[in-house]
Amino acid sequence: MIMKKRALVSVSDKSGVVEFCKGLVENGFEIISTGGTAKVLKEAGLKVIGVSEITGFPECLDGRVKTLHPAVHAGLLAMRSNPEHMAQLEKLNINTIDIVCVNLYPFKATLQKGADFAECVENIDIGGPTMIRAAAKNYQDVAVIVDPKDYSKVLDELKAGGVTLETKKYLQYKVFAHTAVYDSLISNYLASQLGITFPDEVTFAYEKAQDLRYGENPQQNAVFYNEQFIRKGSLSSAEQLWGKELSYNNINDANGALELLKEFGDVPAVVACKHANPCGVGTGESVYEAYMRAYTSDPVSVFGGILAINGTVDEATATEINKIFIEIVMAPDYTPEALAILEGKKNIRLLKIADISARREKTAFDMKKVYGGLLVQEYDESLLHGEDMSLFTTKSVNEVVTNAAGKQRTVYGLGVVTDRAPTPEEIEALMFNWKVVKHTKSNAIVIGKVGRTTGIGMGQTNRIWAAQQAIAHAGAEAKGSVMASDAFFPFPDCVEECVKAGITAIIQPGGSIQDKASVEACNAAGIAMVFVGDRHFKH
Repeated sequence: MIMKKRALVSVSDKSGVVEFCKGLVENGFEIISTGGTAKVLKEAGLKVIGVSEITGFPECLDGRVKTLHPAVHAGLLAMRSNPEHMAQLEKLNINTIDIVCVNLYPFKATLQKGADFAECVENIDIGGPTMIRAAAKNYQDVAVIVDPKDYSKVLDELKAGGVTLETKKYLQYKVFAHTAVYDSLISNYLASQLGITFPDEVTFAYEKAQDLRYGENPQQNAVFYNEQFIRKGSLSSAEQLWGKELSYNNINDANGALELLKEFGDVPAVVACKHANPCGVGTGESVYEAYMRAYTSDPVSVFGGILAINGTVDEATATEINKIFIEIVMAPDYTPEALAILEGKKNIRLLKIADISARREKTAFDMKKVYGGLLVQEYDESLLHGEDMSLFTTKSVNEVVTNAAGKQRTVYGLGVVTDRAPTPEEIEALMFNWKVVKHTKSNAIVIGKVGRTTGIGMGQTNRIWAAQQAIAHAGAEAKGSVMASDAFFPFPDCVEECVKAGITAIIQPGGSIQDKASVEACNAAGIAMVFVGDRHFKH
């Protein structure tokens, strides 16, 4: 039996497939194909052998069974260097298949269009993965292509005498990477349908967005991967309008700014961020007012920082931004005048994120890689919302705080524990700063006034240092500010610092065995204190 050079082609993505098959024919290959692919090739004038002609068996079960047949898989899996394999093929009258060009049913596209469960399941490919895995296993004898970008490389090597072993190994790798991603999409979709949040086994699918110049430091190589489904309001959805490529640190820091910005909804807000920590946050009646409040919060640290803005950047705001060095500006839009001003700076990067205020999707998780493992948790969505006194009712410390074992959680919004309740203006300031401290690295203390931070202390190994740092940054602005703490006060020393600085109200989770000492210190100084129950550690 004389073996003919044959290629099996069956693709859902038909871009470039006609030209590829014409190139195969020019190199002496017969084309085997199925269904829609066969129709496209025939309409292009190519001679096509139907799979049923090879198998001697008709497609059945609405096309679910086409290529699942020994006449196909023996032709793929037979090792050409094994005489017994080749003798069996001759005895069974089965021809080898030397090239497989297959990409899979569009399961991802089916999910993206919001198809129902039945349609999603119907778009789980069976024959395709089986064929390409079989071909990839026999990589030394079969070239298997799953990505149209590889068509030209294969044709060039065929013209030069044959696909090299090195290329076949590369194509083998791409097959198993492709099926791994495909299966991860399916398994994660099915888990979501069952309400399984943390499965016993899990895989995540990402695709390379860009190579980065380096990582946190120049000696580290780095890359940025996007999730398979682009999240609204994320850096993955950003359009870069100006500036050089983003770095590893740029992306990490910008993400921290975005996370905090989302807390303010439609209220004009500006977050200035440095090393993934906020250094100045402001809200106002306009983007310009919000920027000026964020900038004046810490005009030193904002230099070389990142700005996240939830409204259109106008000429006045751009003019102020251009007075200092800023690494990145992120906003939903820019006026033409603002763009012209900002593009006058060579080293600034301008990102447009149209839906920058979009809240996180419920299917998103916070993940942190550790050596040898992966930490996965739900995002911290707990936050005290609203700005009026009705949120708070006076309770005794014992009614409000969690006990030492943490078994009795407070329902936040019920926690005025001092003799003096906060004023409406203090409530508004407390609410604002509570949002900011949630996105500040622990131990974290944020002090501020209505619509603006005045001092931020972050990343300290004890809470009193964080309080002292925030107060020192605020300087004279500390007087009349309020304080937010991401976790409870273990001692009354933070209150004592507030008394010296002239801080008038405090918001914190409560739950320390020393809570009464902190409350008594507040009462003695006339400071209002509110307990909310939920802490906001951020590591």
